[in-house]
Amino acid sequence: MGSSEMCRDLAGEVEKLLKTSNSYLRKKAALCAVHVIRKVPELMEMFLPATKNLLNEKNHGVLHTSVVLLTEMCERSPDMLAHFRKLVPQLVRILKNLIMSGYSPEHDVSGISDPFLQVRILRLLRILGRNDDDSSEAMNDILAQVATNTETSKNVGNAILYETVLTIMDIKSESGLRVLAINILGRFLLNNDKNIRYVALTSLLKTVQTDHNAVQRHRSTIVDCLKDLDVSIKRRAMELSFALVNGNNVRGMMKELLYFLDSCEPEFKADCASGIFLAAEKYAPSKRWHIDTIMRVLTTAGSYVRDDAVPNLIQLITNSVEMHAYTVQRLYKAILGDYSQQPLVQVASWCIGEYGDLLVSGQCEEEEPIQVTEDEVLDILESVLISNMSASVTRGYALTAIMKLSTRFTCTVNRIKKVVSIYGSSIDVELQQRAVEYNALFKKYDHMRPALLERMPVMEKVTTNGPTEIVQTNGETEPAVLETKPPPSGLQPASQNYLQILEINGFHAVLFSTGIPSITAYNKNGLKIDFTFERSNTNPSVTVITIQASNSTELDMTDFVFQAAVPKTFQLQLLSPSSSVIPAFNSGTITQVIKVLNPQKQQLRMRIKLTYNHKGSAMQDLAEVNNFPPQSWQ
Repeated sequence: MGSSEMCRDLAGEVEKLLKTSNSYLRKKAALCAVHVIRKVPELMEMFLPATKNLLNEKNHGVLHTSVVLLTEMCERSPDMLAHFRKLVPQLVRILKNLIMSGYSPEHDVSGISDPFLQVRILRLLRILGRNDDDSSEAMNDILAQVATNTETSKNVGNAILYETVLTIMDIKSESGLRVLAINILGRFLLNNDKNIRYVALTSLLKTVQTDHNAVQRHRSTIVDCLKDLDVSIKRRAMELSFALVNGNNVRGMMKELLYFLDSCEPEFKADCASGIFLAAEKYAPSKRWHIDTIMRVLTTAGSYVRDDAVPNLIQLITNSVEMHAYTVQRLYKAILGDYSQQPLVQVASWCIGEYGDLLVSGQCEEEEPIQVTEDEVLDILESVLISNMSASVTRGYALTAIMKLSTRFTCTVNRIKKVVSIYGSSIDVELQQRAVEYNALFKKYDHMRPALLERMPVMEKVTTNGPTEIVQTNGETEPAVLETKPPPSGLQPASQNYLQILEINGFHAVLFSTGIPSITAYNKNGLKIDFTFERSNTNPSVTVITIQASNSTELDMTDFVFQAAVPKTFQLQLLSPSSSVIPAFNSGTITQVIKVLNPQKQQLRMRIKLTYNHKGSAMQDLAEVNNFPPQSWQ
């Protein structure tokens, strides 16, 4: 309760009491010293001489508070951290005496000697051993001893084991010791206590990037946690399952995650679908498998997928020429009598319009072909047009598909003309406009119709290097993954060009800080991406995001490229980065500015792609950023 002024006045008295012979007073004085340091950190050095003898105490209460005091000093001062590293052997000896001592009724809790002191010592060892080879080496043996000798039948033992695991994973421990720690977490997953299972999943999620193979050994247990009744455990298991997916296990893991998608609560479906899309894009063993997986997601959870799922799948199908007949047949079967999953119906309508001739010809070699007539295909598309479940966008897909079939079918052109003419008087303005234009195509430009409606060429993802193409992210196709390269000499800075574009649209972006909390968008393999936010005071629809990329590993990350994509209702511009090299040991950062125009004030979502070279290897990763603070987009 002491204020800063009170702590300054009484710090000398507290320091004297740390040296008194009364153990009860020393215990209270150590706790008081912790409070003084928190209130007035510059008084920390005053207590340094008194700490020399505190660890020689026999009284466990004094030992406990002394460890708390040392921990506070190490966390607040790098100089203190370096100074107290020489105490590691003494702390190891105290911990060894605790685990080897006989029964002591005064300190025993469920058969374990003073677990509270053990936990405090383990936390202090974790701080002292972090990024220090000598200290880590000195504590390896005792950590292995604690990990193998601690009784796990009671929660007291599990608490000590958990702290031991955290310490092992945070210091520069031996590889065998890290495997032992991960195996302990694997055993925690089999515990009946939900809290223990949850902390095990959370800890494994933090370590999966550094010890991927060791965590993979517990894959089946992790997947079983997807069936848990507790929603928190389900979510952690889902996140960890996606982190375990690689090229070797993608088929098995996707099978389990698709089962989970079938049965999980609605709150999980959006994240699960996005995760499956990303994993399938990154590790798909074949194009057919990729298409089947995305179609399965659309069939199961079509109403929960991202806006860009439809154009992404259409692009994938278009680029897989050998799969056209197979895909259109699968999609035709998928929507027979069921139009509830609108994204699936949109993709099916697009593909039927594009490859309807392959559907009726029965050319599919991948599976048993179906016999479909031209009239049956048109029946399906007309049903989509009149269905109460069809959104306006879906009807647009269906009408365009019917129009395309006028150049692919030979016997039903008159029927197609009739359908198109009917929708020329639709109350849906978008649908009416399309129908009127298609009618004009039949009547005035019929000679051009085959060329205008010919099959779409292979699609490529849109990339852009300049701010003048900002509107490309707001089209009907997939939101562009924008990559900005340093501008050639002689050109205006990108930020100036961007402001000119904003002025053309009727406003000039003057930024001001609104105290919007920053977020960590990505943190894996030593690479950390932080987002900070500013808003325009003349147009609140503009959000300026500054990314800061830092590197905690021991080697530089070179050729770093940050890319981003947003849903089509947003406009996004990526300006030039400050550098392409992220220095090691967090000794510097790369900064880059993202400008987002959000006229509809919708919740901001972003997909990011990171590429860089590290330790001689080319690295690439995709991630979803969905945790933008409300102040950044509302």
